[in-house]
Amino acid sequence: MGAQAVQRGLEGARYILVWPLHWLLAARGQLFAWVPVFIGCGVGFWFALGYEPRGWDYTMAGASAAAMMGLILRGPDLGRPIFVAVLCACAGFGAAGLRAHLVAAPMLEFRYYGPVQGRVIEVDRSGSDALRITLDRVVLGDIAPQATPDAVRISLQKAEVAPQIGQVVILTAHLSAPEGATEPDAFDFRRTAFFDGLGAVGYTSSPVLLWAEADRQAQLIARLRAHLTAAMLAHMPSQAGAFATGAMTGDRAAITQDTVQALRDSNLAHLLAISGMNLAFIAGFVFMLIRYGVALAPVVALRVNAKKIAAVLALGVGLFYWALSGANVSTTRAMVMIAVMLGAVLLDRRAISMRSVAIAGIVLLLITPESLLDPGFQLSFSATVVLVGAYGALDRAILRGAAPRWLMPLFALVLTSVLAGAATAPYAAAHFNRFTDYGLLANLLTVPVMSLLMAAGVMAALLAPFGAAAPALWVMEMSGAWILAVAHWVAGLEGAVTAIVAPPAAVLPLITLGGIWVLVWQGRRRVLGLPVLALAFGLWATAPRPDLIISADGRLAGLMGPEGRALSHEKGAGFAAKTWLEDDGDLAAQADGAARIGFAGPKEARSFALGPFAGVILSGKAVEQAFAAACAAHDLVVLPAAFDPAPLPLKDAPCMVLHRQILDNTGAMAAYLQGDRLILRPTRERSRIWSSPRPLVPPLVLTAPKSAKTKMAQVAPAP
Repeated sequence: MGAQAVQRGLEGARYILVWPLHWLLAARGQLFAWVPVFIGCGVGFWFALGYEPRGWDYTMAGASAAAMMGLILRGPDLGRPIFVAVLCACAGFGAAGLRAHLVAAPMLEFRYYGPVQGRVIEVDRSGSDALRITLDRVVLGDIAPQATPDAVRISLQKAEVAPQIGQVVILTAHLSAPEGATEPDAFDFRRTAFFDGLGAVGYTSSPVLLWAEADRQAQLIARLRAHLTAAMLAHMPSQAGAFATGAMTGDRAAITQDTVQALRDSNLAHLLAISGMNLAFIAGFVFMLIRYGVALAPVVALRVNAKKIAAVLALGVGLFYWALSGANVSTTRAMVMIAVMLGAVLLDRRAISMRSVAIAGIVLLLITPESLLDPGFQLSFSATVVLVGAYGALDRAILRGAAPRWLMPLFALVLTSVLAGAATAPYAAAHFNRFTDYGLLANLLTVPVMSLLMAAGVMAALLAPFGAAAPALWVMEMSGAWILAVAHWVAGLEGAVTAIVAPPAAVLPLITLGGIWVLVWQGRRRVLGLPVLALAFGLWATAPRPDLIISADGRLAGLMGPEGRALSHEKGAGFAAKTWLEDDGDLAAQADGAARIGFAGPKEARSFALGPFAGVILSGKAVEQAFAAACAAHDLVVLPAAFDPAPLPLKDAPCMVLHRQILDNTGAMAAYLQGDRLILRPTRERSRIWSSPRPLVPPLVLTAPKSAKTKMAQVAPAP
């Protein structure tokens, strides 16, 4: 009996292990859509590593990929889906490492003030609405060429007219390395700048001087974009014209920050970004124009395949528009997807299917793996996958009978807006910390008009050589005026925006995996994705926020209180303050946060209490004189970044001191109160290829004072 029980147990265990393999093998025709998912898993694992992968790591990934390839070719059919999945993950890991080393370029690791020379390659506006230029071919005073960044971006604080694309300029500017995250696990601008080839950012209040005119043979596309932008703005000088021009060419330098904010608060910012919708409008209009134009000539239509001719010409126009708009990551992603769809038309395949979406994802993840972390990538693919999956799941007969024939366009628009809005809402809320309550209404009122604007833009381009573009430009401007009117109206409605707390790092991957399972898997087993989605939203709902955050320059601190996060100062470190409040799910301005209860004392010594701990943020010119008394009365003292702590008795100080040398190595600090301990977690927790070369500092623990008289604080690495 015992032997039989063991045998039955072994057979049961074997069945449990083998059954999923049989299940996967039976679904083999449905698994291609998972290829980009596992490539993305490999890419995500590479970015999530706490250290920079070494040669050994890549050797292991390559060996694993080779082994999987051998098993796919000669191994058992039963395990082939698993082998393919591992191969895809290894490919994603290798692609991310290769891309990072291919784009690696010098970053400025110190504050620089002096002459800057370079060629203008981009003109846009900063978050403060100042004109901003990006330069390449950079020359810095007394900086060796091998240590000079390939590109720098400079805000022009007093300039009203920006230089032209291609011009070589010289100016005096303050530059520094792109800053990292404003708190642990937050958006890392330094990583984004690294993959964009941006080695320094800064500002200038001095004049920008022309050093050399643009080379007529260089940057033809960029100069053409600037020429078209100027020509359209000359005929459409309003903000509506600036919006229409930006939607057509990607040049948004003429659009004010007020307009951008209204578009964001009404969930219409995607209309301004040249992405899938804009390219789809352009390519679709050209496709329709050519196909039905050929049909008007029966002699030609009977002898050629009008559909394929239209696809080729639409692809050519799409490629030109992609290059004209700047060929950035989001536009490239859209172009790849459109190329795959038009290629399917040429091959007599379904133009829109989950397979075509998967091919676009594979191409993008292998060529630009960093796009996996880009909000645009996540938003566009989530919307596309949901739309393709949902429309594929709905029976066409049901769709036909859903509304009268004359109402079907409106029904399709509403259904598409609802599905796309539901698909992108978690990603938009996670990245931008807001949910636009009336976004569906705004999109229903503007998306049809946006298609009219893009069609008018194509007609303006066709009529411009004949001097007859004025009517089409008028249609563009009126369409832009309607869209902006809707944007400002919706943004001004009470409750138009709901603030959302930033989710933990695991939430979006879980939402992605659970959502793809529900949409892509066939049959009743798709419900297995629902618990994954429930887990993700449960983690999001219980997301903890730091009790205290200290900025990387020591100029600002944020203390969580009953009214929300209180800020130590109403000015300074504005980007950090804005990010902290948004991640808290708080729409307050920095001045409102500074008015909350939490900090006391003059601006030179802002004191606070966190549980049993007392802290103070010192600033001003009298830091050295105030330090001794502040350290004796507080457990934690934060010194400003501009102050040199060398004269201070830091070695035997009866408090923890966060000064410039520490904050330069840690970045912003986030503190969590755990009983009688205060754990300070640095933002710079790992060393990656895009990170600053400064040494890492482990988390610090501040224990409760042994007695109220001594105020002795003990500092040790966190376990």
